[in-house]
Amino acid sequence: MKLYDENIPVPGCTISNQEIENITHFSLAKHTSISKEKYPCDVLYIVDTGQVKMNEHTLQANDCLFVKANTLCGQEAITDTVYTEILIKEDTKMNEVLKNIDVFQLKDLIPYQKGKIVNMDLLSNDKMKFVIMAFDDGCALAEHAAPGNALIFALDGQATITYEGKDYAIQAGENFRFEKNGKHAVRANGPFKMALLLELEG
Repeated sequence: MKLYDENIPVPGCTISNQEIENITHFSLAKHTSISKEKYPCDVLYIVDTGQVKMNEHTLQANDCLFVKANTLCGQEAITDTVYTEILIKEDTKMNEVLKNIDVFQLKDLIPYQKGKIVNMDLLSNDKMKFVIMAFDDGCALAEHAAPGNALIFALDGQATITYEGKDYAIQAGENFRFEKNGKHAVRANGPFKMALLLELEG
């Protein structure tokens, strides 16, 4: 299921949905906006669908924006837009790769390696973990269960997700949600990259 399907924009409205502490999904109908505000911590924005102006940047699906602490940032939806906001508070460990970039795509942060799965932890604290992964063709994660709810962002290529015994095709630009302790596996159908936002037990 796409994140959009769980956060469908409502004409003339902006909607927020807190996933867990410090992680909120926003749904902005076209031509709506959120006034500029600043946080005392760094913030990572991930655009799921649509097109939105954030300060001087125009972002679209799969674009990310890293905003430093105490920097004003507002959002203005050009089209119906859904995005995720992650507050990077003091207790959050942040990968150094994020420190000197503004607008980027997560898929560009991690390389493929022949016959392997490459992992990069971007953010983590005692409540959540945000990881990106690159699978070479045919590489797979065996069936397992996560300790909390999880959301996958498919970033590049295609894969098959097996969830509770049923297969689901996923491709770049789509999302999939796992419930806590839901049994799942991932197999790449060609080179495949994904991001995983995992809720941890507090």
